Amino acid sequence: MLTSYRPSVAPEPDPNGTQLLEQAGAPSRREELATALLRLDLDGLRSDTDLMAAVLASAVSDPGAAAAALELARDVLHADPEACAASLCDVAAATTRNFEPGGEIATLLFSRGIHAILAHRVAHALWQAGRRDLALAVKTLFGRLFSTDIHPGAVFGRGIWLDHGLGFVVGETAVIEANVNIWHAVTLGSSLKQTGEGRHPRLRQGCTIGAGAVLLGGIDIGANSVVAAGAVVLASVPPGVTVAGVPARAKPRSPTSFSGF
Repeated sequence: MLTSYRPSVAPEPDPNGTQLLEQAGAPSRREELATALLRLDLDGLRSDTDLMAAVLASAVSDPGAAAAALELARDVLHADPEACAASLCDVAAATTRNFEPGGEIATLLFSRGIHAILAHRVAHALWQAGRRDLALAVKTLFGRLFSTDIHPGAVFGRGIWLDHGLGFVVGETAVIEANVNIWHAVTLGSSLKQTGEGRHPRLRQGCTIGAGAVLLGGIDIGANSVVAAGAVVLASVPPGVTVAGVPARAKPRSPTSFSGF
């Protein structure tokens, strides 16, 4: 069973904390060459918030665009406490659910899924602030870099684990609640039969979406439910149910085990 991450009972993340930053700069924990290969400059960083902004900007190869991305991400994460706290929760949650060594700092530095979600949180904060053109520009820039297409209007809860992240497509009115697990090549799209608000899927807390699954329309994927890899889901899924196939249908589910995708 995947370890549950419950932000409601966990300590509130500290945007001004330096736990990750200290790990990133510790020679015994991190090879200097690794940060050089990532084009990550630790000089001048004062907090984990600064570090997250720097990690995101390091994905941009053009120096001028990278500098602009760093300044923007840093400003947004410092100005929006929820975007910053949610990002720290994502890192903590992904670390508990992944099998790679190195702890939270390794997750932040090397997890492409974390980078994609972090970019979305910056874009979403700008979208909510009414800076729509800039939000779309951030979405487009990092979508090209991470092979994702996540609309900045989509709402993400805390503690999301996006494993790999490649090919992740999310429509404007989609909602992903806390503690959701998503593999690569997942689509949260519209069915073209609905317009306006609510035309994209809503993933309720604790559900799991397998690789390559396609979810279409204003449907609810119930809490703690599982959508199998490659499934095409066109109707709502009740809480605690596993669905698979094309179109997806309910399947027997073991109450004591979790099958990864």
